[in-house]
Amino acid sequence: MESAISIYGERKEEMEAVMLALAQDVRDAAAAVKAATGANPVEHLKYRIKSEESMREKCRRQGLPETPESALQVIRDAIGLRVICPFLDDVYAIRDHLLSHAQVELVAEKDYIRSVKPNGYRSLHLIVKKNGCFAEVQLRTISMDTWAALEHQIRYKKGLADSALIFEELKRCADELASTDVSMQIIRSTIQEKDG
Repeated sequence: MESAISIYGERKEEMEAVMLALAQDVRDAAAAVKAATGANPVEHLKYRIKSEESMREKCRRQGLPETPESALQVIRDAIGLRVICPFLDDVYAIRDHLLSHAQVELVAEKDYIRSVKPNGYRSLHLIVKKNGCFAEVQLRTISMDTWAALEHQIRYKKGLADSALIFEELKRCADELASTDVSMQIIRSTIQEKDG
């Protein structure tokens, strides 16, 4: 049963405004990169505010009280944006443009593209602060997003037989997709050099 009092206190409207403003910041960053390069650096953009129950569950998992302080100051991913880019360079171009915005403050960064997780997961995670609200921004390529979506479905299947073999195969797929991302980046860079 969901509590009648929001875990976000009275800040839900403020959070929604910040989420939409950050989404616009990403769109503005994409427009700036496209103006400079002629290519759209964002395939698609998703954003959300974590549901009340998901946030309460996360507080419980982390041994935190189910309060606005925990949800908005300690956990820091109540607002989430996922930016899917066609190429590796686009991920970092969007990051740089987003962080050049005067109202967007970088709080923390985890680069799982350059420092891949043991299971093969790749993505660039930013914790940013805008207008007093924290948000997590995940930037990844189409290949990384596809792998993460499929891995998530498989990971939560019950009673997997031969799970070690499955996870080994998932890691191999992640490595192959990463190699494809590098190859596609090289092809695009070569074409751009010839056009330039």
